[in-house]
Parts: sequence; C-alpha cells; structure tokens
Amino acid sequence: MSIEDDRLTIHDPEQVNEKYSKEFSSEDQPLPPTVSDSGLRAWLVVLGSFLAQFCTFGYTNAFGVYNDYYVREYLSEYTSSQISWIGSVQLLLTLSTGLFTGRAFDAGYFYHMTIVGGFTLVFSLFMLSLTHPQQYYQVFLCQGLLTSIGIGLVHVPSLAILSQYFKRNRALTMGISTSGAAFGGTIHPIMLNKLFHGRIGFHNGIRASAGFILGLMVLSVALMKPALPPTKQEGSLFRDFRKFLREPPYLLTTIGTCFIICGFYFPVFFLQLSAIQQGISPRLAFYSLTILNGASVVGRIVPNLVVHRSGVFNAVIFCTIACSALVFCDLAVKNAVGIVMFALVYGFFNGTYAGLVAPMAASLAKNDSEIGARMGVCFTFTGTCSISYLPIAGAFLSASFDWWKPFLFSGLSGLTGTIFFVVVRYLLVKQRGTQFV
Repeated sequence: MSIEDDRLTIHDPEQVNEKYSKEFSSEDQPLPPTVSDSGLRAWLVVLGSFLAQFCTFGYTNAFGVYNDYYVREYLSEYTSSQISWIGSVQLLLTLSTGLFTGRAFDAGYFYHMTIVGGFTLVFSLFMLSLTHPQQYYQVFLCQGLLTSIGIGLVHVPSLAILSQYFKRNRALTMGISTSGAAFGGTIHPIMLNKLFHGRIGFHNGIRASAGFILGLMVLSVALMKPALPPTKQEGSLFRDFRKFLREPPYLLTTIGTCFIICGFYFPVFFLQLSAIQQGISPRLAFYSLTILNGASVVGRIVPNLVVHRSGVFNAVIFCTIACSALVFCDLAVKNAVGIVMFALVYGFFNGTYAGLVAPMAASLAKNDSEIGARMGVCFTFTGTCSISYLPIAGAFLSASFDWWKPFLFSGLSGLTGTIFFVVVRYLLVKQRGTQFV
C-alpha cells in the first residue's frame, strides 16, 4: 500500500478498522486445540480408557461363564436359545446405545455418561446377585437390560476420547484400549469360575465381582479427561444418521460389521460349553475363555503398531478371512490340544479385528468432530444385528448339541462380512489413489 493510501485510511475510521482487522485477525484469534500424540496426560487417558473397557466390554466377553452356568445349573429349565437372548440383548444395548452416546460425547457429555454408566453397571450386578434359580425374567432384567445400558453408556465415550489426544497413533491407542476388553475377558472368567464353583458361590461371587468393578471404574473416570471443548451440534441425530449412510464406503462398512458380529461371537460365548460337551476336563474348559481372551490382548495391540503403514482395511480383511477359516476348522477340534490351539489362534485374530473396528469407523470420518457419531452409528447397527444372531445359533445348536450347524452359520456370516470390506477397500483405493487404506 502506498503512502497516499495510508493517508486516506487514517482519516477514515471504518477503513482503518477494516484494514487492521484483516491484517491481524488471524494472529489475534487463538489457534484451535490440536492433538498431541504424546505426553503423560495423554497416556493416562489411555490407561483410563483401558480400565473402562476392562470393566465393561471385558465383562461382556466373560458371558460364556454365565452362559455355561445358566445352561447346566441356574436356568437349566430353559433352552440354550432362550438363555442366549440374555447375551444377545446385552450385545444389542451395549453397542446400539452408541447412536446416542457418540453424538453426546461430541457435545461434551463425557462425564455424565461415564459416571451414570459405571453406577448402572455396578448396581445391576448387585441386583443380579439377588435373583433366584430358574427365574429367567429376573436374570434377563438385571443382566440383559440394566447391565447392558451401563456398559453401553461407557463403551463409545471411553474409546472416542482417545481421538482428542492421538492422530498418528490413534489405531495403536484404540488397540491398547480395546485390549482392556480382552484382558477383562481373561481375568473375569477365571475369577467368576472360581467364585461360582467354589465355597463363595454364585450370589456372593457376583457381589465380589461388582465391588471389584466399582473400584476400577472410579479410577478410570478419574484418569480420563476430555482435551477439546464440546462441538456445536448442527442438525439432528437422524440428519447425521442419513448423512453417514449415504456414503457408500461407510454404509458397506456398517453392513460388513453386522455380518461379522453374527459370525465371530458364537465361538467366544460358547467355547467353554463346547469344550465341556466334548469331554474336555472342566478344569481346562474353564480356562479356555481365558486362553482365548489372553491371545486377544496380544492381537489388539501388536498389529496396531504397524496398521498405520499397511492400512486399516487391509488388516481387517486379512483378520476376517483368518477368523472365518478358523471357525470352519473348529468343527474338527475334538481334544484338549485342539481346544487350546483354537483358543490361541482364534483369540489373536479375533482380537485384532475387535481392536480395529473403532479405527476403521474413525478412518471414514470427514473431520475429528464427527468421529464419536460415526462410531456410534456403526455400533448401533452392529448391536441391532447381534440380537437375533445368538438365539439363531442357539436354535441351531438345539438340545442335541449339533455343533456343526452354528459353526457353519458363523463361518459363512464371517465370509459375507469380509466380502463387504473388500468392496469398501476397492472404493477407497479409487478415491484416495493408494493401496494402503
């Protein structure tokens, strides 16, 4: 600008204000918060998220212990299919609440959900300890409904908060967090089997388990702290719903996860019962879930160290193919060595997939402010599909324990889900111009 131009603007206050607002507005305005990808505060949040997953989805992963105890003793007057509805509704509500909790997390209601969810979970377990044998409705209300709501309120927020601290290492930290669910699936079955079948018994065993979870949930909530201010929510929940599902990659990914959950949870929930029915010693059968979930811990962490290089969809497709093949192979398992090998290998690949579901949904987000909502919508559909799957598998199993029918159904469901992921990968490769998607 020339000297004459400066003289003109000096005598015109409006031009002066306009001139200096343009020159200095970008410097005066505070920069938006950015993810740090490091630091003690960030890694304490990872620890808190790990503990939250340990107490919530980790407890869901131990349902196989309850399922075995209900089928053989506590609810023995009911069929496997009827009892499976408890686990199905638990999965449904745990995942489908993500439709609301994801958006609520983005709006700043993190502490509201985690505190209320943790309280509801502990309260439901104490109520479960007051139920009576052969009273199906009591168990269903406590474990199928209340427990699920508590877990659902904590699940998505405790994962989504990691996106506020990590970007490059997001898949790794989410893998570490979800390994808490696998680690919980390792510890809870040992503890519950010892309590239920020992001198403490079923009811007092649940109370001890509830007290243990209470202490860890208090620590978890204390460690987790949102790093970013709430996002102003534009539009409605159903507007987001329609917006996401109009994107072919996101829609096909969601459908794929629905088929996958129909394929991969049957071995987790029925492994202990399957081992006992095939004549494996109860002592080893009780540890089968522990072995599977222990391998799942490794699967949720180790592959996530390199997934940012290979691409999340490439890793997911490899894992789902492996899991589907292993489900078919389990039809040939008839001895203790086979049970242990299946638990180890299947646990690893199943854990890898479970650790990549959240990063996979997050990778399709247009910006970080909608990560929670996208995870929530995806988990909602997944949970809705899960409600019918386990009862169907239980009906295939029937009172005669025809194990080949539900395993065949599980394997085919897994392969169908994999096909959808392959199509999504093809679309993303065309959009992004790289094979590493």
